[in-house]
Amino acid sequence: MNQFVENLPPMDLMRSEMMTFVQLIIPAESSHRAITYLGELGLIQFRDLNAEKSPFQRTFVNQVKRCAEMSRKLRFFKDQINKAGLMSSPSVLQADIHLEDLEIQLAEHEHELIEMNSNSEKLRQSYNELLEFKIVLEKACSFLVSSHGAVISEERELEENVFSKGNYVETPFLYQQEMTPAPSDQSGLRFISGIICKSKVLRFERMLFRATRGNMLFNQAPADEQIIDPISYEMVEKIVFVVFFSGEQARTKILKICEAFGANCYPVPEDISKQRQITSEVSARLADLEATLEAGIRHRNKALASVGGPLTIWMDMVRREKSVYDTLNMLNFDVTKKCLVGEGWCPVFAKTQIQEALQRATFDSNSEVGIIFHSMDALESPPTYFRTNVFTGPYQEIVDAYGVARYQEANPAVYTVITFPFLFAVMFGDWGHGICLLLGALVLIARESKLSTQRLGSFMEMLFGGRYVILLMSLFSIYCGLIYNEFFSVPYHIFGASAYKCRDNTCRDAHTTGLVKYREPYPFGVDPSWRGSRSELPFLNSLKMKMSILFGVVHMNLGIILSYFNAHFFGSSLDIRYQFVPQMIFLNCLFGYLSLLIIVKWCTGSQADLYHVMIYMFLSPFDNLGDNQLFWGQRPLQVVLLLLSVIAVPWMLFPKPFMLKKLHNERFQGRTYGVLNSSEVDLELEPGSARQRDDDFNFTEVFVHQMIHSIEFVLGSVSNTASYLRLWALSLAHSELSTVFYEKVLLLAWGYDNLIIRLLGLAVFSFATAFILLMMESLSAFLHALRLHWVEFQNKFYHGDGCKFKPFSFASLTEDES
Repeated sequence: MNQFVENLPPMDLMRSEMMTFVQLIIPAESSHRAITYLGELGLIQFRDLNAEKSPFQRTFVNQVKRCAEMSRKLRFFKDQINKAGLMSSPSVLQADIHLEDLEIQLAEHEHELIEMNSNSEKLRQSYNELLEFKIVLEKACSFLVSSHGAVISEERELEENVFSKGNYVETPFLYQQEMTPAPSDQSGLRFISGIICKSKVLRFERMLFRATRGNMLFNQAPADEQIIDPISYEMVEKIVFVVFFSGEQARTKILKICEAFGANCYPVPEDISKQRQITSEVSARLADLEATLEAGIRHRNKALASVGGPLTIWMDMVRREKSVYDTLNMLNFDVTKKCLVGEGWCPVFAKTQIQEALQRATFDSNSEVGIIFHSMDALESPPTYFRTNVFTGPYQEIVDAYGVARYQEANPAVYTVITFPFLFAVMFGDWGHGICLLLGALVLIARESKLSTQRLGSFMEMLFGGRYVILLMSLFSIYCGLIYNEFFSVPYHIFGASAYKCRDNTCRDAHTTGLVKYREPYPFGVDPSWRGSRSELPFLNSLKMKMSILFGVVHMNLGIILSYFNAHFFGSSLDIRYQFVPQMIFLNCLFGYLSLLIIVKWCTGSQADLYHVMIYMFLSPFDNLGDNQLFWGQRPLQVVLLLLSVIAVPWMLFPKPFMLKKLHNERFQGRTYGVLNSSEVDLELEPGSARQRDDDFNFTEVFVHQMIHSIEFVLGSVSNTASYLRLWALSLAHSELSTVFYEKVLLLAWGYDNLIIRLLGLAVFSFATAFILLMMESLSAFLHALRLHWVEFQNKFYHGDGCKFKPFSFASLTEDES
């Protein structure tokens, strides 16, 4: 057996890549270029040798701060470009720019842009004030004309009306030049005019009424134009108001309320001729400001366009520089302060590429001293690294979501590539629905080059990343749908005629009675004549339930066999003798025997009750089986299998802890030095760290751990086998839901001689198929297939407590890391 296993060809994904712990001694003058080349290569994971230092105590903290500041400026430019609605055009290839020159250039651009924004904001504020004043002048005239009989002198109006914004233009208006304030009559009728946001009008009016105790008249009119908020750049609806009141005390209260609500008050003369003159003057100033604003916006957009071209290149450059200095901060200066010392992990196959990159860095930096690169011994377990592609990557992510494999541990993803979509298809079997999934997967694959460069949402990104998983799931769903003979729950005679026909002419239209078998069985899949028969549900239930058990037993046996390959690879003979062998015996003596009975019953057509056989195998193993006997010698075979399964439990529990204790004692008595190089003791000193010291051996802890493991396997064999019945349950639910939607929606609507009802039924059927069967049911089957792999399959051999290999690579940098 060992010779056979050793002669098997290696598989790339079966074991993680061989890793080696390396040390780099890099001269200071070539350190930056060396780390840059290693980042482009992306095949070495550095270890932080300054973990005890805070980020502000590290050597290159100033460079990191500078890069962070440049990243902030670049994000500011990007936000400004997005707010301006400009499209960042692809940049023309420029000459390489140094980081120092880029820093100066970014500072100049930022200063210029901030100054333009400030000027634009001031102009926009002045423009809004003038626009509001113009609107108030136009709307308030109607209120003042209606109250023309009130006695309000022009001199009093100039003194009492309020202009809350101060001097909003540089030159005074006409009414400011010609009119001078005079002492006011405190007993006359006065008014305050202004403008306020529409959302505040009701509360504003209510507050004025309460403050003046109803001694005021509030008039309002909506503004004809919306005004741009200079801060949020959003259009705001406003209301023009005029408040008539009497008394100085009321005036003070109203002004305070206007200030609290953010209302802008403007003076309006009663003289119609002066109103017209002021309106024309304001309109002229508005035209000038509008032209100035447009010129400023054009100049600002031109400046943003000049920055937007190389913006992506600059952001990528700064992001890379920051990651280089972050990595340099993980290295140590030697005592001479002339060299940087780094340590890390790299795959064995990458050593040549790394050495070539380091030699190139030495040559390009004109350094007289070369970079020293050599392997070292390490105490900790190496990280786990699998080389994947766009096809195998999603399956590896499914496994890693449960836990990263230990270093050189058997990788479940090799088998998950096939078993995962197949178990999904067993639950989702319908070749009509499978074709729909296939079309969706083909669309994603056909647009792969375009979608890979776009920023997708979380849901679409998940679908696009698993496009090849969906492809295999759809292909297996079509296959299982052909086995079940279901196309949107409708059976078809694809592979020939049915094996059943009517007994005579009186039942030629029958679907439930009078059918007899007249030829060989249907060549592929379920006979379409089972559809609609009285025994359809019992037949399909029995078929799918037994298939689920067979698939489950095969799947769990595969997991136990992989535990043998793990033990053989790590040289742990104890695991083979006292874990793999009793587990195989226990599982197959019970549920392997059940699978054998299922196959024999199918082949012989026996009417034996398998429930009765399995139950009384434990309760009365020596009783006669009677009609439930499927083959000669079944009863003594059951007795032998039952005894073997009982023996397998203590076989799993007791020998291994005592053997470990014996090996440990002999090792420290100095009689068996050969055990020092064996991994058996090291591998079994769980359940703590991946590797423990031998003098920490605790027999009680090891025994308890082995007892828990044995009990878990014995009880799990029963529960895990029952868990595979979910394949039957979800397949039945999917089939019945498809039948309900087809018969109770589509066929029912098609029974009416009305086009609208038929179209409505077709729409409801399409909606139910797309959102319930293709989305919800596929998600349910996906999650159940995930559970079968994580729990029932992987717990037979997979530890999943490793550390993932995370190399320093520019390709893995994201915008969030800038």
